[in-house]
Amino acid sequence: MDKIKNQTRPVFPFTAIVGQEEMKLALILNVIDPKIGGVMIMGDRGTGKSTTIRAIADLLPEIEVVSDDPFNSHVSDYDLMSDFVKKQIEDDAEIFTDLIKVPMIDLPLGATEDRLCGTIDIEKALNEGVKSFDPGLLAKANRGILYVDEVNLLDDHLVDILLDAAASGWNTVEREGISVRHPSRFVLVGSGNPEEGELRPQLLDRFGMHAEIRTVRDASLRVQIVEQRSKFDQDPYSCIDEFSNKQKKLKENIISAQKNLNKVVVDYDLKVKISQICGLLNVDGLRGDIVTNRAARAFASYQGKDEVNVQDVKKVITLCLRHRLRKDPLDTLDSGLKVEQVVEEIFC
Repeated sequence: MDKIKNQTRPVFPFTAIVGQEEMKLALILNVIDPKIGGVMIMGDRGTGKSTTIRAIADLLPEIEVVSDDPFNSHVSDYDLMSDFVKKQIEDDAEIFTDLIKVPMIDLPLGATEDRLCGTIDIEKALNEGVKSFDPGLLAKANRGILYVDEVNLLDDHLVDILLDAAASGWNTVEREGISVRHPSRFVLVGSGNPEEGELRPQLLDRFGMHAEIRTVRDASLRVQIVEQRSKFDQDPYSCIDEFSNKQKKLKENIISAQKNLNKVVVDYDLKVKISQICGLLNVDGLRGDIVTNRAARAFASYQGKDEVNVQDVKKVITLCLRHRLRKDPLDTLDSGLKVEQVVEEIFC
């Protein structure tokens, strides 16, 4: 309990969140396999989007990083290591490490490109011949979660930069012939309200998953949510203590799923059916196929299985495909329902 109270600001427990199962599942699967490509959460105001995203970050186990490294470099994985740390290893220098909480970085709407990517000090480079780099938010987010609230209101070129970094796992800054490159592997989470405008289809397609959140209409559920929030506001530490066992169990399940992920296989016939569904829905490109396969493997691993079955695919495929369908202004059928209809046809 004392350890909990040492935190600067108490965070609402993830397991205490009532409802919104689709959003919670999408976040958990992206944490298990960040290569899914992040999640876009669209929904009404006041439905707990930001609360849930901050809660998942607080739930995650600590990570080991190289001390005094601005990029949260991994001590042994070259893909998550800065060039400076690689050089230290090549020179057989002694490397010290620290344990830190998984970084949770907020990207403010008014952020500039320099704030996001970082800046190179040209004057120092010209006068002293030294590469001086001031890291941006993409550096701080490496091996963590980068959260963009109201992503549909963010400048398109910043969204492009974000999605490129999330897809490649690297950020490159170039200025006046000087180039700096650093790892930037993170789970990208965007949220927004559809009433305030949609993302361009080509940007939306780059998000691995798309969760739709609706306001809870059931009166008893609404009361439960209000009571849970009131209890936390009055005494956050007793609320955290109350859910500590559930939090611990979920954390253990996530760690186990991460370790087991590479052992999970998808049967060839199941892969064919996934691609058939994407074809029937006229999904452009192959991102839908790739993400659905990844998400199904992550879900099977989360369930403690070594092989993906039909139910695993059904559970995740709507999350992976609903935002990739072409918009028809005359179509009254919700894109999620359209995906479910085709899935039932193929798997009947």
